[in-house]
Amino acid sequence: MKVDQSTTSSTVDDAKALRRAFGAFATGVTVVTTGGPVPHAMTANSFTSVSLDPPLVLVCIDRGAVMHQCLSMTGFFGVSVLGARQEKEARHFANRYRPMGMAQFEPVEWLPGELTGVPLIAGTVARFECELWRSYDGGDHTIFIGKVLGMEQQADGDGLLVYRGQFREVASYWREVPA
Repeated sequence: MKVDQSTTSSTVDDAKALRRAFGAFATGVTVVTTGGPVPHAMTANSFTSVSLDPPLVLVCIDRGAVMHQCLSMTGFFGVSVLGARQEKEARHFANRYRPMGMAQFEPVEWLPGELTGVPLIAGTVARFECELWRSYDGGDHTIFIGKVLGMEQQADGDGLLVYRGQFREVASYWREVPA
């Protein structure tokens, strides 16, 4: 058997190499939001379904992120799964220099969640309103598990992906993958 010589090996304590290796897994892009007196939002790709019964999802948030404190305090959060044409929104909520509080939502279309009032991004492929159910230590992150209280899904439309540190569309991603 011929061994692929194009791979490189690094130790797991090489953070840049580890980040690049993690980036080899394509993920969807979301905006996680909290409401309350000082609403907040952040772009996140560490989102996944956990359970159908009860309906649970998880988001992983860096302990140093503003969102970490907001989510810990409010008890409710929203997850907006961005569509293929929403790279602008993804970049906006990833920008550390954007305004805080309600002002950060001014440049984007959003709507309040029907059950929790958390801001949800308009035009997304799916939106979830969640109640914080559990949280777990995840190293430099906390794993927040939310019980899904309500959801909306667009009938069609592709999601926005991030792959190898770049935004991609589902259709363009699949065209680039060799058969």
